[in-house]
Amino acid sequence: MKVLSAIVPCYNEEENIVDFYHEFMKNEAFFREKDVALELYFIDDGSKDGTAAEVKKLAGRDERVHLVSFSRNFGKEAAIYAGLEKAKGDYVVFLDADLQDPPSLLPEMYGYVEQGYDSVATRRVTRKGEPPLRSFFARIFYRLMKKISRTEIMDGARDYRLMTRQVVDAILSMGEYNRFSKGIFGWVGFETKWLEFENIERKKGETKWSFWRLFLYSIDGITAFSTAPLAFAAFMGVLFCLAAFALIIFTIVRKAIFGDPTSGWPSLVCIISLVSGVQLFCLGIVGQYLAKTYMEVKRRPIYLVKEEI
Repeated sequence: MKVLSAIVPCYNEEENIVDFYHEFMKNEAFFREKDVALELYFIDDGSKDGTAAEVKKLAGRDERVHLVSFSRNFGKEAAIYAGLEKAKGDYVVFLDADLQDPPSLLPEMYGYVEQGYDSVATRRVTRKGEPPLRSFFARIFYRLMKKISRTEIMDGARDYRLMTRQVVDAILSMGEYNRFSKGIFGWVGFETKWLEFENIERKKGETKWSFWRLFLYSIDGITAFSTAPLAFAAFMGVLFCLAAFALIIFTIVRKAIFGDPTSGWPSLVCIISLVSGVQLFCLGIVGQYLAKTYMEVKRRPIYLVKEEI
């Protein structure tokens, strides 16, 4: 019998654990007919509520439920990586505990794997329920990534994805510390089928992804899978060098023809401020890449386990 391992990252999802379990297990009859066993790996990402306690109750009643608790909050990317390391199934799927990733799609996703696809991914076709500003910047991010990166990152893509063991092993081979899973999924390649579904709003609890956290996450994605910002910084440096050279020629000619009037202080201040701002901006871009390199070379563990059941 083959095994389907479901990885469920959790952070303060006490209210949703039981509901998620029951929704997920509605697929049990379908997979039993396919001779596929189910197992659940709840990755508790340093929750402050009773998330771990709820999972322990389920584990006491169902041996297919496993718990991995972190020593602190390491982030969803670390939880995904931990789940990949722990899960030993022939197939692996990621789902969020808040039920925004509908478990009812699993039979259809598995059907495409049976047809020969290596991976079946999901994307939202609407962003109903999201703040308009957040949706606007999300679309801008995906358009930008398509232009500056050769890695395919689909607009509206979710982490909800069913993969074969071959794809899982390929992802695990990328042991980088600064992880951006959406980019990693695209980078490893393999034949992927995309499923579209309407956005489902969270029923219980509050989202853990604020606008600021999503902004920082997008920066991680850009710096992890594109060097275009560095090329942009170099381009701006060349552009301003040319502009400065032209300004020097203009100043020399103006001096030779009209003498040396003492006008133009406001424009000079504006130019200095602009150039200084561009320099700091480009320095910040370089700093982001340097920071990523710094974290990689220290070789710290991606996560630390406090408890495992």
